[in-house]
Amino acid sequence: MATVVEQLPPGARVLVVRLRSLGDCVLTTPALALLKNHRPDLEIGVVVEDRFAQLFQGNPDVSAILPPSKRAVLGFHPALTLNYHGGSRSAALTGLSLAPQRAGFGHFRQQWVYNLHIPRAQEILGEERTVHTAEHLASAVFYLGVPITDIPRARLFCAAPARRPAYSVLHPMASAADKTWPAANFLKVARHLREAGLPPVIIGGPGDDLSAFAEFERLEGAPLEGVKSLLSGAELFVGNDSGPAHMAAAFGVPVVVLYGTSDPIIWAPWRTRSQVLSSPSGLAGVPVEQAIAAVERLRGVAQ
Repeated sequence: MATVVEQLPPGARVLVVRLRSLGDCVLTTPALALLKNHRPDLEIGVVVEDRFAQLFQGNPDVSAILPPSKRAVLGFHPALTLNYHGGSRSAALTGLSLAPQRAGFGHFRQQWVYNLHIPRAQEILGEERTVHTAEHLASAVFYLGVPITDIPRARLFCAAPARRPAYSVLHPMASAADKTWPAANFLKVARHLREAGLPPVIIGGPGDDLSAFAEFERLEGAPLEGVKSLLSGAELFVGNDSGPAHMAAAFGVPVVVLYGTSDPIIWAPWRTRSQVLSSPSGLAGVPVEQAIAAVERLRGVAQ
């Protein structure tokens, strides 16, 4: 029996509802690549909040980047809508797309919106274990008919970075206090990198306070396009478990990531050399010496 993907007519449009957040958007791109590789004729549109739209710009797997509005999704005329977000707003957009086929995971609310109910990733992959977010998202396209295969690295595209001596990138911020390693610790790592010949650029989003890092070059509140370009040329990334870590991994940059309450198995850097640090007592329990040792292990591999 033909799969959902096989039944789509030539040149059909597929709408992917992603909305947010930074890391989730980045880790959606392997699934898009798998779908496009299997059916190059499909036109894939991504519904995403404006603040994250630049993550999909330049991606050859994406034909259209759409705002989360009724007019946009209805005007796209998809044959299939795949909701990756799961909230009430994304469910409404899925229904408003009027796609004949509307897919969402079985644990989503508003199940009446969907006529394709995607089971657990473990059932699709045939392995009862904790799965990475990239595997979870890719399992949806496997269920819809893309042959199960290795899941590639995330895909981000940007202008080439400005030519400059070798550098590293540090992201000392996070969305919550329990995901944030102390700034004083990051400062010691930053000084170590400077002494090691990889002067760090400290990055932060709008409203982040980077005043503790005044002695270093800083990129504060820059558009995602600029952050992508900076990360793409870095020799090393060190940061909390947050979106920029996944962006760095998408460019194949070696990364050191510090985890607080998040499960590193689910949110580990995907398909890049990495060192994952955590402590049962919380992030404050990760000593600076351990982070510096992780940096040196990656530098040893890279050299």
